[in-house]
Amino acid sequence: MQASSQAFSDMAATRNSTLDDTFYKKADAFFAANSKVGLTYDDITLATLYSEILPRNTQLDTRLADGLQLNIPAISADMDTVTESRMAIAMALNGGLGLIHYNMPERQQLSEVSRVKYHVQGLIQDPIKIAPDQLIGDVLKLIEEKKFGFSTFPVVDEQGKLLGLLSGHVVKPRYATKKVIEALTPRKSVHTITKKELGKDPIARADNFFTEHLGIHKLLVVDDADHLHGLITMSDVERITLERKAQFKPARDAQFRLVCGAAVSATRNAFGELDRGRILEHVSALVERGVDVVAVSTAHGHSKGVGDTVKVLRDAFPKLPIIAGNVTSAASVEYLADCGANAIKVGQGPGSICTTRIVAGVGIPQMTALYVCSRAAAKKKVSILADGGITKSGDIVKALTLAQGVICGGMFAGCTEAPGDVVEISGKMYKHYRGMGSLAAMKSGSAARYGHEKADTTRKVAAEGIEALKEVCGSVDRVLATLIGGIQSGMGYLGAKDLAELRVKARYIRVSPAGQREAAPHDVVELKTGN
Repeated sequence: MQASSQAFSDMAATRNSTLDDTFYKKADAFFAANSKVGLTYDDITLATLYSEILPRNTQLDTRLADGLQLNIPAISADMDTVTESRMAIAMALNGGLGLIHYNMPERQQLSEVSRVKYHVQGLIQDPIKIAPDQLIGDVLKLIEEKKFGFSTFPVVDEQGKLLGLLSGHVVKPRYATKKVIEALTPRKSVHTITKKELGKDPIARADNFFTEHLGIHKLLVVDDADHLHGLITMSDVERITLERKAQFKPARDAQFRLVCGAAVSATRNAFGELDRGRILEHVSALVERGVDVVAVSTAHGHSKGVGDTVKVLRDAFPKLPIIAGNVTSAASVEYLADCGANAIKVGQGPGSICTTRIVAGVGIPQMTALYVCSRAAAKKKVSILADGGITKSGDIVKALTLAQGVICGGMFAGCTEAPGDVVEISGKMYKHYRGMGSLAAMKSGSAARYGHEKADTTRKVAAEGIEALKEVCGSVDRVLATLIGGIQSGMGYLGAKDLAELRVKARYIRVSPAGQREAAPHDVVELKTGN
């Protein structure tokens, strides 16, 4: 009797009410009923469901293409104030992906990709070095100018051969007039290890070393000729050891290297024709360096130039994952999929620093665009990525009910790892952040993204982005921890154990302006924000 009562209780808990079904609609019914209006994230909310899923037990891995799987569905945008090698490394270490922008010389982009692919976690491959004839005062000035959080430096000669280690306890103003050579710990007293000795697991080897050598906190890596090749610190080793126990592992390729993406443009030659040779040469070099995915990024992805570029790349690299965009229609998804794209970027004008909708009068609010594109993508068996307009973790949850991943710019632009310059205003620290359609960005090389030529000075170019400031928000680790926590909470409320189940279970309802105000903190004096 008790068992049958329990079974009845379980059935009642999991059964949907017909009254609920009247108000809360699955995607097809909801968006069809709202087909005459464009909806974005704040226009809707998700209805909760019976759940036996704890947020901490949800899985966030997502497959974007054959050979490209991420452990979290987050990608940093290919913007010149968001993603270079430092950001891409941080994203991959957290399980995501960074798309390195193309607003730089091609050779530099290759170097940025190499830094990510050959990054050995915990091994500082190019540590800051000083010369023996420098003064301690010069070192103090360097620390102040670069705002270094450390004061111990390897000392090398002109050939890069290790001479010793300048310890932080002698880098003080009282010794400013003394030369480094007078104060360093000599080579014979410095602990080192050769690159060969590190083996396949450098962190485990370094961890054993620090355990065996009480009081030693830094290990220098040299080659057989005693040239400096890296530095491992005990604090990094301890942090990595903890990370290995984390729920979300770093995103790596088959050779255990961090994953990395790079953006390319539909480059044209002096005659206005697609420069196939240059595009293939550059992407070939990217592939040689181990790039995991290339993104053909323009403001208008449903165009001949983008389609032809994707076709050229697909013919040359049959197994290379290709992202293409940006688009907001089913026809554009079908077009790019037929050209050979594996994942499509959805979003035209939703970004905080994008003015495409104001300047050009085009673009579809993001949730409607995602729904339309998702249905075409499902038929073509490709992925879609929600690109732009995301300001909080709740937006990501809503986007992931339709997309396989999200691309964020503004969310990461204030991070330490973003390349933007830092400025101080009224005691607060900010980083420069600009749209790739801003005049400054187009002058630096992104004009092709918006259908203009960089050297076009004969006519006025209409900017489709602005330059702005983002308040400094700390490390990528910190920002992603907050976002991941929010995503997992949302999945718990819907009883979804993974992202595929989230897409199946999601039910939507429109929200009034009063409902939007109700959703945020109100009728209080806020003392401390949620972040």
